[in-house]
Amino acid sequence: MKVDYSSKLFEQAKNYIPGGVNSPVRAFRAVGGTPIFVKRGLGSRILDVDGNEFIDFVCSWGPHIFGHLPKFVKNTIIEQLENGTSFGAPTIQEVRLAQLICELVPSIEMVRLVNSGTEATMSAIRLARAYTSREKIIKFAGCYHGHFDAFLVSAGSGALTFGVPNSPGVTVGVAKDTYIARYNDIDSVYRIVKENPNQIAAIIIEPVAGNMGVVPPKEGFLQKLKDMCTDEGILLVFDEVITGFRLAPGGAQELYGVVPDITTLGKIIGGGLPVGAFGGRKEIMELLAPTGPVYQAGTLSGNPIAVSAGLAVLKFIKENPSIYKSLEFKASLLEEGIKVNLSRFGKRFTLNRIGSMLTLFFTENEVTDLESALKSDTVLYASYFHKMLDRGIYLPCSQFEAMFISYAHTEDEIKFFVKTQFEVFKELFQ
Repeated sequence: MKVDYSSKLFEQAKNYIPGGVNSPVRAFRAVGGTPIFVKRGLGSRILDVDGNEFIDFVCSWGPHIFGHLPKFVKNTIIEQLENGTSFGAPTIQEVRLAQLICELVPSIEMVRLVNSGTEATMSAIRLARAYTSREKIIKFAGCYHGHFDAFLVSAGSGALTFGVPNSPGVTVGVAKDTYIARYNDIDSVYRIVKENPNQIAAIIIEPVAGNMGVVPPKEGFLQKLKDMCTDEGILLVFDEVITGFRLAPGGAQELYGVVPDITTLGKIIGGGLPVGAFGGRKEIMELLAPTGPVYQAGTLSGNPIAVSAGLAVLKFIKENPSIYKSLEFKASLLEEGIKVNLSRFGKRFTLNRIGSMLTLFFTENEVTDLESALKSDTVLYASYFHKMLDRGIYLPCSQFEAMFISYAHTEDEIKFFVKTQFEVFKELFQ
């Protein structure tokens, strides 16, 4: 694999962009080496500036459920470009996209479009605080909800504690409004709520964690969370930026049959372009300006190009629900192949999969939360990552991220992955 031009670009980028990248994980710090600079993506493949081609199992970290640049999305974008790029005024497309989101997502009666997942989650928390007239929130260790100050906190002396800042620039005062619970541990949530009666405005959670690697909820966990929120007057916020339209047309909440009070969305609803959204019951959403007193605004919110691309994707999903059967088949084929490879080398590493999202954790412990995920051998993962990359397989450049299968991936590509992984395991374990 050639990396000459990528290396030169990375050195140039570091002179003008902090760390040479515009989002930290892209710098390859977790795996070492030089990041590849992508020139083109089509279907299941990407091509870098050095001419190397890879089968892509990152899919832009989830948005490309149909692969890179599907024709129906490309044509929609071109058509919209002929009419303009941004107006700062309402458009037909944003109304249609909002209607479709409300139709497909069980919890959403009204929705507000924004520009990113971070905007969606920070706005959802502001709205929850206004609705409940409370200030505290609970999040879960290992769940990432963007770079809003209230989310950039970690547990202090234990999982059941005030949050403390884990990024300079986040004040202690802001962090103390956030409590940290343990994912899949309902008792940790019960204790925080009990110790802070009538103070918790919202509990925010990835219903299927994707930012510590893929960690599904234990049976009954989400429903217990919902029941407790209902009893205590707390709003339950599902961060479905990753899982929305990825696991089912109605996201994880459809899959698990648990309806939150507010849902945040992103990634797939933009068809590969920057977008975010948050929605919920009408009585909650109508607190937003201009109907209500909670202020939220954005010059590019509802951008016609991004909205048109997202609308094309959601229409295709609605009209072709069988895509999820195809994704499940391909993902299960990959899962079984990985398990066979592991067994051939006597390894009992944990493989977590839900739908078309999966993570191979390089640990033999069951992974159910952040603490167990962190037992993974990250040095071994880094070696595995580069050996797969050298053979034309592009994987997440961190042990603690999800792989994604797209509709564009073929059975032959899945089989190639399994064969390639076997060769890599042979180098690593023999």
